[in-house]
Parts: sequence; C-alpha cells; structure tokens
Amino acid sequence: MSTELDPTTLMKKQVGEAAAARVQSGSIVGLGTGSTTAFAIQALGERLKSGDLKDIKGVSTSFQAIVLAKEYGIPLTTLDEVDRIDIAIDGADEVDPQKNLIKGGGAAHTQEKIVDAFADQFIVVVDSGKLVDKLGTTFLLPVEVIPMAMSPVMKAIVALGGKPQLRMGVKKAGPVITDQGNFVIDVKFDAGIDNPAELEKTLNNIPGVLENGLFVGVATLIMVGEVKDGKPSVREF
Repeated sequence: MSTELDPTTLMKKQVGEAAAARVQSGSIVGLGTGSTTAFAIQALGERLKSGDLKDIKGVSTSFQAIVLAKEYGIPLTTLDEVDRIDIAIDGADEVDPQKNLIKGGGAAHTQEKIVDAFADQFIVVVDSGKLVDKLGTTFLLPVEVIPMAMSPVMKAIVALGGKPQLRMGVKKAGPVITDQGNFVIDVKFDAGIDNPAELEKTLNNIPGVLENGLFVGVATLIMVGEVKDGKPSVREF
C-alpha cells in the first residue's frame, strides 16, 4: 500500500510510524493534530491490532484526533482521568534550532499546548520544510481570542509591532471557530520573532487571549522527514 503513495506522503507516513514506534505498552499517549500526526495515530492503531502494543490510552488534542483514534481503535481518556501523559506526538508549523515551535495551523494549539506540555516526552513530527532559523519568518503566529475581545486584542497586538488578521473559514462563511468556540487571529511580524519566550508570555497576558501558538521549551525530540532524490528518509534532532 505504501509503495503507491507519492514520496512526500510516504515521507510523512514514515515519520509518523517512527514516532509511533517509540510508544511503549501501558502508556498514556497525547494524540496530536495534523496530516503527519494522523499517520502516527494510524500506526498506533495498527500496533494495537497486531498485538505489538497493549494497554495504551490516548488523550486527544482536537476533534480530528478523536475521530482518528476511534477509527483506528485507540481507547481514549481525558486529563480528568489520568495523572500523567507519558508521551505526546504532534506536528508543528515552524521549528527553530532551539526546538521552539509555532503551532496552530489547524486552530487546535490551545488543547495541543495543554497536552504536549503535560507530557513527560513530547515528540514533534515535521517535514524539513518546517525548519526555520527564526520563528515567524514563514508562518503567521496564531492567537486564540475570546470573540468579544477581538478588537482590543488586535489593537494590543499592533502596539507590539504585529500585523493581526482574523482567520476566515474555507468553504464556510465567517471566521474559523476553535474547538473552544473562539476566534483565531493570525499575526505577522515582519522581522520574525526575536524572543519567542518573552512574546509568548506577553501575548497571553493580554486580556481576552486564551493562548497563542508559541511552544517554547516544550519539545523533547524533533523527528524530521525529508525527500532526497525522490527517496523519503527520517532524521532526528
């Protein structure tokens, strides 16, 4: 089946499978969101079905993760019912050399940050195109905002030097609505983000902001998929 996939899709599948291979029986697993993470969830389900993996439970970061976990037979639990997450597997939209991330392309970054930060080990699965020297240079920074606070939050972001825009739905009239029922403001910083740790705290201190897509000091391991000469490969840093 995998031989029928194009090299890029096959690469994502290999990265997802490599991350899933690190999960041990008896683990509580954070299940991330996105195309590469979907392959990891599929691989976990296949390991369960074959008997290679036993007694795991998943904690989802989004409705997408819930649907996939159910499709592939992964039992789900919640943060209310567990006292730990052993390992989380999730994607990213940008990764810098210090393993800091921008996430939120799927508007699930609030739940993702809760689950990923709570995990003893957080594995990030990305393709090489997500690697950047400086965050904010190729991807806008998502900020989840309570709807009534949209205008004052956007003004506060402009005062910080950002250029905010409300994320609009695709094939849907109106803005994107998060799983929490909020809006997402995507912010451009022309020169990128010089101090991700400081900006993460500053944005979250603006009244009306629920969470932003900067993940600083959270990732344990980055697994990078690449396609060279038409052949997919996986490396770690």
